[in-house]
Amino acid sequence: MKSVNLTFAVAALALALGSNAAVPADYKGRPFADDVYKGGAQVIPGKVECAHYDLGGEGVAYHDTDAQNSGNGVLNQQKNHQRPQATAYHWNFRKDEGVDISYTKDFADFNHKQNLVEPPVNQFYIGWADDGEWCNYTVDVKKAGAYRIVALYGNEANTFKFSINNKPAGECKFPVATGSMHKWNKAEVGTITFTEAGLQLLTLHYNKGNNFAYFEFEAVEAPGARAKP
Repeated sequence: MKSVNLTFAVAALALALGSNAAVPADYKGRPFADDVYKGGAQVIPGKVECAHYDLGGEGVAYHDTDAQNSGNGVLNQQKNHQRPQATAYHWNFRKDEGVDISYTKDFADFNHKQNLVEPPVNQFYIGWADDGEWCNYTVDVKKAGAYRIVALYGNEANTFKFSINNKPAGECKFPVATGSMHKWNKAEVGTITFTEAGLQLLTLHYNKGNNFAYFEFEAVEAPGARAKP
C-alpha cells in the first residue's frame, strides 16, 4: 500500500511541476501581492489588472524609461490629488517603483459625459507610457486555447503586443481613439492563444499614447464545439 501511495505522490508532484514548466526557468519575478491583494498569479480566463504586474523590479518585472513613478510617486502625493473617494492605499500604491500608476478620480475621469464606457471608481491604471516599455504578469491559465482580449483603456487607437514565455504571441489594437487619456473605452482588442495550461509568463509591450487599466481574457469556443448535455 505504501508503494502505491508513493507512486501517486510522485505522479502528483510531476504533474504539479509540469504545469509550471512554461515559465522561463531563469525568470526571477514573482506574482504581485500586498496587504490588500493576496490572490497570487492572476487567473485566465479572467481579468488581468495592469497595475498588478509582477514583483522583481526594473529589468525583471518591468521596464520603464525612468525610475520615477510619475503618478503615485509624484502627482498623487499632492493633496488635491488625494481624492475623498480614495484612501492612502490608492495614492501610495507601488509609489516607489518605476511603472507610472494612478487611479481614476472624480475631477479627471468622471466630471464629463464623454466616456464611451465608465471605468470603475478608484480603478488603478498604468499611465505616462513611453515607447518600448513593458510589464510582466505571471498568470495561471486554467485551460489552453484561444482567448478574446477585451481592454479598458484611454486615448489613442494604438497597437501593442503580448508575448508568452518570452515568445511573440500577437499584436492587438485599440479600436477607437477616445480623445483623452481620461476618456475611457472598453472594447475587444485582439486574440491570443495559450498552447498549454498552468503558470505562464505574459508580457505586455506598449508605447506612448495610452492609459492601460485592465485586460479581460475570454475563452473562444472552437468552431463546431458543442456544450456538454
